[in-house]
Amino acid sequence: MVVETRYVTSGEVFVAYQISGQDGPDLLMTPGFVSHLELSWENPNAARFLNDLGSFSRLIRFDKRGTGLSDRGVGVPHLDERIDDIRAVLDAAGSERAYLFGVSEGGPMSILFAATYPERVAGLILFGTYARTVGSSVPFDDFAGLERDIRSNWGTGKSLPSFSPSAAAIPGAMERFAKFERSAASPSDVINLMRMNREIDVTAILPSIRVPTLVMHRRDDVRIRALAGRELGERISRARYIELPGSDHLAWSGDQDRLVEEIRQFMGVFATAVDVDRVLSTVLFTDIVDSTRRASLVGDRQWRSTLEAHHAAVRSELERHRGREVKTTGDGFLALFDGPARAVRCAQRIVSAVRPLDLEVRAGVHTGEIELMGDDVGGIAVHIAARVAQHAKASEVLASSTVRDLVAGAGLKFVDQGPAELKGLAEPMRLFAAVT
Repeated sequence: MVVETRYVTSGEVFVAYQISGQDGPDLLMTPGFVSHLELSWENPNAARFLNDLGSFSRLIRFDKRGTGLSDRGVGVPHLDERIDDIRAVLDAAGSERAYLFGVSEGGPMSILFAATYPERVAGLILFGTYARTVGSSVPFDDFAGLERDIRSNWGTGKSLPSFSPSAAAIPGAMERFAKFERSAASPSDVINLMRMNREIDVTAILPSIRVPTLVMHRRDDVRIRALAGRELGERISRARYIELPGSDHLAWSGDQDRLVEEIRQFMGVFATAVDVDRVLSTVLFTDIVDSTRRASLVGDRQWRSTLEAHHAAVRSELERHRGREVKTTGDGFLALFDGPARAVRCAQRIVSAVRPLDLEVRAGVHTGEIELMGDDVGGIAVHIAARVAQHAKASEVLASSTVRDLVAGAGLKFVDQGPAELKGLAEPMRLFAAVT
């Protein structure tokens, strides 16, 4: 079967994608840590799996930036960039609403997208995946050993048994897997991806998932422990969890027919609308330090002029970082972002941008579920972000532990400030100062 490979730009990066299957509901498959769109069709088991999915859906697949047929040499992508790529592929495919099928390392980015853009997600399907890498991934138990193995054996196919024990005995399978490894990513790219993946933790946003969710995991998965799948099933509201027999980590190995049938039934039963008044978002609060004293020193007229310049500087950075201004709070701003890394970088730029005005600002950033109330927003995440900002010092950007966990691989640096008592929260929250 020949399926056309197409390209879409996500920012400055070209992302490769394919569309196959029928005129059914859209199903976007987010792959594991590396993939190769065209070589998948050369694997008989994988081709059958993809054709079976396409028998009841319009199947949309892509290679993540830095792997497969997508642009290489783009650095280590973080979750903000990865959900940008999902959105770009859906837009290019003309898909307004799709089921997301997150496989292995593709799970966390699917989780984040579903929580951030519930209006575009008909349902979430998770297979062989996790919320946090540490404790879930068997190879990551000995990360130094994993790196040594990649340096010595990547491109030989010797890692196949650690992905699919049942496939390892099939004649020609190891040779095909060796070609796949060499084509999907270089050893150094794999090591860098593994280092970033080690930091992934989307546990805090699992309760924010509102779309129908199906979680499946093989009981003796050789790569990702089944307890990781059980955790997803328990923490995502009303998720259905199915534990399948078998040890293969790859979806198209082992009993793929049961997997396909569960997906087909889920897509047939759960094609329902979702409430989009509650979504996951990153909230930024900024505030001018010591504003009352400064206003009294310079007088009303000069202070109005300073505020206008401050507002212009903040709005310029919000536009540059794709932030949405919700409202001003006199001498501060409340803004929303669809990615936590962009919010932190925006806050850092705002701190720098207002210094020429002889102003210092403090900023607080938190990611959580918000309530959309017309042009305004509410919810506990908004209150937490405001409380975090109150704890920040002059010219400091403070982030919650949730934000710190979600920006793994983004190149941001944080200094642990320890737990803080935030008004309205029953337990202390650990805060982190973003540093340059």
